[in-house]
Amino acid sequence: MNGGDERPILITGGAGFIGSNLADRLARQGETVVIYDALRRPGVERNLAWLQARHGDRIRPLIADIRETATLVEAVRSARAVFHFAAQVAVTTSLTDPTSDFEVNIASTFALLEAARTAAIPPAVIFASTNKVYGDLADLDFDLGENGYQPTDPAVRAHGIGEGRPLDFHTPYGCSKGAADQYVLDYARSYGLRAAVLRMSCIYGQRQMGTEDQGWVAHFLIRALEGSPITLYGDGHQVRDILDVSDAVDAYLAAWRRIDRIAGQAFNLGGGPANAVSLRTLLDHVSAITGRPLDLHFDDWRAGDQRFFVADTRKARETLELGTPTHWQDGVTALARWLGEERGLTLPRAPRRETAEAMAL
Repeated sequence: MNGGDERPILITGGAGFIGSNLADRLARQGETVVIYDALRRPGVERNLAWLQARHGDRIRPLIADIRETATLVEAVRSARAVFHFAAQVAVTTSLTDPTSDFEVNIASTFALLEAARTAAIPPAVIFASTNKVYGDLADLDFDLGENGYQPTDPAVRAHGIGEGRPLDFHTPYGCSKGAADQYVLDYARSYGLRAAVLRMSCIYGQRQMGTEDQGWVAHFLIRALEGSPITLYGDGHQVRDILDVSDAVDAYLAAWRRIDRIAGQAFNLGGGPANAVSLRTLLDHVSAITGRPLDLHFDDWRAGDQRFFVADTRKARETLELGTPTHWQDGVTALARWLGEERGLTLPRAPRRETAEAMAL
């Protein structure tokens, strides 16, 4: 893929969940990968150690905060491509510390783009954005059905939320990620930077250190395996389209391979309607695969929470030539087994997919 260009691939936030999976794939393809990460999130140091054990010198750690501008600029200007995952990722944190949220998500992305623009050979830039750029979708009407909230609009119900949906930033997190999203697209338009944006729904999978604020699929599984209480904010009928990380990595690599054709474009990236599931339905499956009842509690809705978000993935699937994504039940079961192995636990035999679906009805 390098065409004789020996510069490394830079992944900001590369020791994180998606970054480490992408780094593993790139290193397996023979690429040298610079992992730019402050290692502040608990558990990510294990991801870095795992990468180094598997790939040796192909993994080059650069332990630094994304706000260390001089370090970031040097790393960007030395790279052939930049996958930008480093971010402040929690809505709750953005509400309590909006200044840091701004510095990490907007100012650092701007510094990265400037470094790429002024590089002798500008690298391609692929930015990890979020479905939160579309706001809370409060203008849509919903019915409450067997699998959670469903839009009454038949087109949205059939296909999900498309890239043509107006942007509507809610919470400091939505504002900071949304502004960064727009900066990336405009640097492609204004300066010809080979840059594109992937607006992600809920990505889950191995190497996810799930918490209540981010990585909720893994968080639910971890709490279930521990026998700890699980808190649902709102009524639990919220619907999300969830995507296995292996499929997300496919999309990021496909975007990079096609960057000359797709520069300046944004793509919604998620599991799509086939992998849309309510929180309650997913928890029924978690209970089945862990073999234990769940201790569920409820609390108030969170600011900006969407009752429904399902990505219309047709543009991404067609333009990036993506395959059929992993079925959510298969992927969640695989993640549960990986988390169980990490904790020395043996899970019961997974239920047949039809059985798990019947339990959710």
